[in-house]
Amino acid sequence: MVKKKKKKTSASFLPSPGGPGPLPGGGPRGGNSVSPGSAEDLCQQTASPTRTGRSLSCLPSYVSITQVGSWGSVPCGSEVSRATPHLQPQGGLGGSPRTPSPTASSPRTPGTAAAGSHSHHALAAGAEGVRALCLPPCPGGRFLTRLLPGGPKCVCKLSLNLQYQQGVRPNVRSSSLTDRQTLTKESLSHTLEPLAQEKANDVQVDGPEEALWTTRADGRVRLRMDPGCSQLPYTVHRMFYEALDKYGDLSALGFKRQDKWEHVTYFQYYLIARKAAKSFLKLGLERAHSVAILGFNSPEWFFAAVGTVFAGGIVTGIYTTSSPEACQYIARDSRANVIVVDTQKQLEKILKIWKNLPHLKAVVMYREPPPKPMANVYTMEEFMELGEDVPEEALDAIIAAQQPNQCCALVYTSGTTGNPKGVMLSQDNITWTARYGSQAGDIQPAEVQQEVVVSYLPLSHIAAQIYDLWTGIQWGAQVCFAEPDALKGSLVNTLREVEPTSHMGVPRVWEKIMERIQEVAAQSGFIRRKMLLWAMSVTLEQNLTCPHSDLKPFTSRLADYLVLAKVRQALGFAKCQKSFYGAAPMTAETQHFFLGLNIRLYAGYGLSETTGPHFMSSPYNYRLYSSGKVVPGCRVKLVGEDAEGIGEICLWGRTIFMGYLNMEDKTSEAIDAEGWLHTGDAGRLDADGFLYITGRLKELIITAGGENVPPVPIEEAVKTEVPIISNAMLVGDQRKFLSMLLTLKCTLDPDTSDPTDNLSEQALEFCQRVGSRATTVSEIVGRRDQAVYQAIEEGIQRVNSNAAARPYHIQKWAILERDFSISGGELGPTMKLKRLTVLEKYKDIIDSFYQEQRK
Repeated sequence: MVKKKKKKTSASFLPSPGGPGPLPGGGPRGGNSVSPGSAEDLCQQTASPTRTGRSLSCLPSYVSITQVGSWGSVPCGSEVSRATPHLQPQGGLGGSPRTPSPTASSPRTPGTAAAGSHSHHALAAGAEGVRALCLPPCPGGRFLTRLLPGGPKCVCKLSLNLQYQQGVRPNVRSSSLTDRQTLTKESLSHTLEPLAQEKANDVQVDGPEEALWTTRADGRVRLRMDPGCSQLPYTVHRMFYEALDKYGDLSALGFKRQDKWEHVTYFQYYLIARKAAKSFLKLGLERAHSVAILGFNSPEWFFAAVGTVFAGGIVTGIYTTSSPEACQYIARDSRANVIVVDTQKQLEKILKIWKNLPHLKAVVMYREPPPKPMANVYTMEEFMELGEDVPEEALDAIIAAQQPNQCCALVYTSGTTGNPKGVMLSQDNITWTARYGSQAGDIQPAEVQQEVVVSYLPLSHIAAQIYDLWTGIQWGAQVCFAEPDALKGSLVNTLREVEPTSHMGVPRVWEKIMERIQEVAAQSGFIRRKMLLWAMSVTLEQNLTCPHSDLKPFTSRLADYLVLAKVRQALGFAKCQKSFYGAAPMTAETQHFFLGLNIRLYAGYGLSETTGPHFMSSPYNYRLYSSGKVVPGCRVKLVGEDAEGIGEICLWGRTIFMGYLNMEDKTSEAIDAEGWLHTGDAGRLDADGFLYITGRLKELIITAGGENVPPVPIEEAVKTEVPIISNAMLVGDQRKFLSMLLTLKCTLDPDTSDPTDNLSEQALEFCQRVGSRATTVSEIVGRRDQAVYQAIEEGIQRVNSNAAARPYHIQKWAILERDFSISGGELGPTMKLKRLTVLEKYKDIIDSFYQEQRK
């Protein structure tokens, strides 16, 4: 047990309220773009991006620079020129712009800031001079009592002691720099040597003895190097370290404290992650053991994740909806030494199972304090102080020893077909996908435009983790965290304040937004409702008939100006250039709805086993209903193609995972001898290389007559024809005919997000249209509402009339009394349908379809 230190304050270690509030327009945006050059030039440039100096919350009051031998502290505002580029930046936020002097400027590449624009500390080797200016004091806030040394070529010793005055929002509040430490020859050598070794390790990753997969947490793999992709492998630490050189002063993370936005720069982010890494080491984190994180998205989630990787551990996310038993399985399988939780509710789960976790040494809490003092349970503030006496050299040595082909992250599958499988991702999986997967989606580096995203989807899922966490570091994005109740209604408020430049949602999130717009429209006046319908109709027709044309007819431009632009602004998408979806199929109805709003939804395709995106759509690679094209540097092939060109999708490339932890049989089933991942998904490729997913091979229904029926297209057709339907699941494996389970659209409980008995606005509108006065699900099901049942039957007959053959007809169906949900067990954490669970839960209803047939 590590002895806890007495705390000076119980304040949060994050910047607290009192810093800059929302920017004009309500957004928390910090850091902007510069004039763009070519994408290739911008991706390679080493010059610093500009920053606005707005909205970042905490910095020391000046920069101290010390040179080996003769340099001492440099007074505020004085210019210095020196041969070595290593300086001690102690901040980088807010305040007056610093204009580079002619002697301090370096040759500029296209897209860098022009002379006289804002610039941040130059860290690039070869810089001829630096300038230290007195920065305005930072706003008051509760922050880290001390930020410890920054590691390679960064801060040697930095600490912040910020005082917080509740209820006061100071424009200028000083922050004192304590424990200032100068750079010496010894400290410079200890930071540079590990970095040099780390770079050497980054290249020498493949040995002849290494296989394409492993099931050991401490194993290594041979990387799938493609001649068309020249990027050499490198580690997460190197990715972050190189980001500091370009984006150090930019806002990295935005979060709300007492209704005010606060921000953390990339410099601060890096320092806090190192501090967390040392604290994990102090708690006894062992190599190839994990730190499990069980909590909602927050800066602390990111700090813990990056700190875990720096410390040589494996970051492992656990869904907040997981039961204690599921938490135990993951924590035990991953050999978790530390578990980070956000609330007392999550702590209670861990306390119940702690005795069954032989590797667990400590628990850290970050959103709520523990209900009472407990052995080996720490607040985040206490945790951050634990590693103060861990030498920087010890952490640097661990970082330098890391290899790109070693595991750094575990993503557990949702367990829809049994126990979750631990998908092992290497450092190269993370760094390569963060770069090339995001490029394929047209994510911009901050040199061109700082991307702003809202983090709200579970970080235990690969899509959110790669998009929010790792891609953000790669390109210097600003990640703003939604509130824990985001999916219960507060997400739109966050979107309005943040105004993201790109946004990702699973299909169910987009459907909720669609349903909310439809509800508001239904309650609007006649003229407003007609205006919206006209604008959406005109725009949808234009986007369907001329999807790639930038020349819009006058009516489309008028509709957008008068109506649609205001709708997008109300949703928080006024500045959103790219909207993505993935993780599950999306109905044509939903895609058409957003096309009508002039919001094109870009699909991606991948799995946990491909580190997220292996196919991506973008403004330059888009085809309606497709999942885009393969990410450059990756490969695809279809195995067992049928007459329609549909086969199993097999993937190859740097995205492919290392293997399933402790599951050799499952791994060998998934990866063949040549390193191809067999996804189990069925799909086809068109002549231009666009991928279309047709379903899961394991979900394929094989009727008693031997017909192979993919369920998803039929299910989507029913939902399109009968808009009162929320979920539809086709049944009929080894049966004589097909049947279907249906649920109706209803409102959600605002506190639990569970489905209620009350029909949604769209469902009520459907009922009124067909002549029903029902307002609840129970009225329709209990009374077998004739009007609704007849309308559903007619819709299903229309679907049947379009079927390829009679075996594809739905012959029987039933409406369930409650919509599918996570709490009900029918949906997984990412809203995927758990078919086996549904089959078991509603077995009696399903059997009744076929028992009647035998009578």
